Amino acid sequence: MGTQESQGSQESYGQRGRGAGRRTLLGAAVLGTGGAVVGLPGVARAGERHGSGGGYRKLPELTIVAHRGASGYRPEHTLGSYRFGLDMGAHVIEQDLVPTKDGHLVCRHENDITGTTDVADHPEFAGRRTTKVVDGVSYTGWFTEDFTLAELKTLRATERIPGTRPQNTLYDGRWEIPTFEEVLRWAEQESRRRGREVWLYVETKHPTYFRKLGLGLEEPLAKLLRKYGRHRKNSPVILQSFEPSSMERLNRLVDNPLVVLLSGANTRPWDFVEANDPRTVADLVKPEGLRRIASYAQGLGPTLDLVIPRDASGRLARPTTLVDDAHDAGLVVHPYTLRNENIFLPADFREGTDPAAYGDAFGAFRAYFATGIDGIFTDNPDTGLLAREDFLDG
Repeated sequence: MGTQESQGSQESYGQRGRGAGRRTLLGAAVLGTGGAVVGLPGVARAGERHGSGGGYRKLPELTIVAHRGASGYRPEHTLGSYRFGLDMGAHVIEQDLVPTKDGHLVCRHENDITGTTDVADHPEFAGRRTTKVVDGVSYTGWFTEDFTLAELKTLRATERIPGTRPQNTLYDGRWEIPTFEEVLRWAEQESRRRGREVWLYVETKHPTYFRKLGLGLEEPLAKLLRKYGRHRKNSPVILQSFEPSSMERLNRLVDNPLVVLLSGANTRPWDFVEANDPRTVADLVKPEGLRRIASYAQGLGPTLDLVIPRDASGRLARPTTLVDDAHDAGLVVHPYTLRNENIFLPADFREGTDPAAYGDAFGAFRAYFATGIDGIFTDNPDTGLLAREDFLDG
């Protein structure tokens, strides 16, 4: 990892962004805000300079991934959030998967559904409230693995962070918790309706935890992908996990492109903790660790701070070498998660004192695009797409 140094001015990032944008886009034309990037003869697109095989090469330059759907505007992981992300022009829509008691895969960021559903308003489920330790962290609430699918379907989704996004509470109670199979059917329908492939970016959540409960995620996920013909290397589905062993397992079950997610440099993937593997994320992002990941995966999903660290004041420091090192290993890089609100932005891009107000998200996008990343996760795909257009046209 590179040494953290004080960041230059926002103008210097913008200048680097415009130059990098021209170099990256060499010989390509952008077809509309959410359109594909078409390369000219003899000129490689970014996806073509990485890894082997995989339909992810069809994705446009600087892929915009709608994080949990358009979760900046609708309660996350609902068909409403996913659909709005598509309407905005997002290139890919993300799903996180957790199981029910009876083995169905449903779309929730966590198995703890206390903050994302109205379960607390259901007296019939009051007795299900409990405390669990998930990946070493204690949580008290309601958990998907304690409910059958039929029971979960009686609940309705709510906004996860109403203090930051009070406008989203307008949609509380409007949508159910979708199953992944429903999302697959929805993606087929939307593909036909819109005349273009609907790409999904699917994460296995806490796979080691669930496997120990007899609710392994990978096998039922692979079964569903095969059922809907989305298990091939050119299928419009990317799979991801914070646990490398989950991707290694899926590599044996399906041919989809795979992405290893990475948290903070000093953290350890939970499957490493369970296996007494001492390696940290800092070890995984070294060239040797990246080559190991590239032996079974096609991409990397680092937290934004692994791409550009923040200094003690919360401002962006000097970018690390991670993007270049990952590209050298043949991996695409899709960091997470850029959001519009001040509370989530680096200090250099905050505006005013209200943590829920929008800051200079366009400047932040420009700074990360300038590092050479291949795509980015965002709760605000409309902002991301406009920032992408500015960068590529610059």
